[in-house]
Amino acid sequence: MKVTINDVAKYAGVSIKTVSRVTNNEPSVKQLTIDKVNNAIKELNYQPNLAARNLAGTKSYVIGFIYDNPNAYYIIDMQNGILSACKDLGYELLIHPCNSKADNICEELTTLVKHNRLSGLVLTPPLSEDPVILNALDKIDASYVRIIAGEKVATGNGLAVLVNDRSGAISITQHLIDLGHKNIAFLSGDYEHASTKERLAGYKQALANNQLAINEDFIISGKYSFESGVEGAKNLLDKSVRPSAIVACNDEIAAGALFAARLEGVDIPSEISIVGFEDSPFSRQTWPKLTTVHQPNEQIAQIATELLIAKRKEKSTQLGKVFLPEPVIRDSTARPQN
Repeated sequence: MKVTINDVAKYAGVSIKTVSRVTNNEPSVKQLTIDKVNNAIKELNYQPNLAARNLAGTKSYVIGFIYDNPNAYYIIDMQNGILSACKDLGYELLIHPCNSKADNICEELTTLVKHNRLSGLVLTPPLSEDPVILNALDKIDASYVRIIAGEKVATGNGLAVLVNDRSGAISITQHLIDLGHKNIAFLSGDYEHASTKERLAGYKQALANNQLAINEDFIISGKYSFESGVEGAKNLLDKSVRPSAIVACNDEIAAGALFAARLEGVDIPSEISIVGFEDSPFSRQTWPKLTTVHQPNEQIAQIATELLIAKRKEKSTQLGKVFLPEPVIRDSTARPQN
């Protein structure tokens, strides 16, 4: 037999309204009462009907995860992080993939917010970096948190969780330089993502910090895909002077580059070292395993969601958090032969 809110109230010795206040995380409830209700919920294994609560109340308990990203690993990590926060804080999750380049994208998102009475949105790149989309959401007073590339939380720009991609790119490029590499190439992701620009800037800064020339022929435009890594690496391998190392804009690109090199009979890492970015499963599924930069996407998404909900409950004035990616050294890098 299904446990109801009436059962919880009776077990805890409080009113139904008090149980509702506790499950809705409303303020001004005594801690002793909260503990009694939570203990009853645990003992009876009570599962609140969040959908009914959304319909009955004036508040919404649904967070929307909006994304346009072909990387399944990234999406799964983000989804798991958001779900973890929602579960802990009594919210549900609505997942909405979309095409950020669609002509009606602003109408699509504002309609989504209104029709589903969303409490807030978690936005990932490139949506989180598009001023037109953000302006449309601001016009309907939608709450959102942006996951973006950057180095510092700025006041007045709303909630944001930043990934310091530039610092991560500096660190991983410096690793190659410390091994003795001087001819280092860069395989780019989509330029519509700020992360691409930041990682490229970090790569260039590391070269400049070590008085190494930037060879524009070694900077190959591409996309965040395995196929782009294959094509980019082929381009580099066809040059009269090959690089001794490659910095790929993410692990999927790096995996493609490694695949292309092996097809050409190029040994990794003795002939060319390859590094990625993000520490996704791609980095551990290749042979050899990829040296990369760890980006804790699940934790990033969880923190972003917690910030969003805390602001909605007016329990926090924190504007954001910055994550600093760190290198993970594996088998795809070594000292150059010459």
